[in-house]
Amino acid sequence: MALWDRLKESASTMQSQLNAKKNDLKSGAFRDASMAMCALVAAADGSIDDAERRRVASLISTNEVLQNFPADDLQRRFEDYCGKLQADFEFGKVSVLQTIGKANKKDTEARAVVQIGIVIGGADGDFDQSERSVVREACHALGIPPEEFDL
Repeated sequence: MALWDRLKESASTMQSQLNAKKNDLKSGAFRDASMAMCALVAAADGSIDDAERRRVASLISTNEVLQNFPADDLQRRFEDYCGKLQADFEFGKVSVLQTIGKANKKDTEARAVVQIGIVIGGADGDFDQSERSVVREACHALGIPPEEFDL
């Protein structure tokens, strides 16, 4: 199986798992950590161009699990986290990872945040090394071994 096919299959499997847990993913900590993860993956290479920002924002608004929350609220939070990362990537990353780490109180939510990062990272068909790296860092912030997700 080609890498592209494996990536699509993995992202599809992750999304199916998330959809199955949708009713358990309604807390503010999950909402904030998910938006922080989306921003972190979008900025993984150190910058966020407008096309990438629009693509991730579109994915957020159409993701079934994230429909538990008002779309405009999610968009605002995503943009706030993107702003922190664009102002100073390294400093912003520390702040964003702290927000992600707050989802560690509930195992289901913590794992779902990682899965969202993988789905967002793989949505363009290329879950590149910088995206994998920030998702690994998020795993550490959540106390989850990255190996559980083949990262």
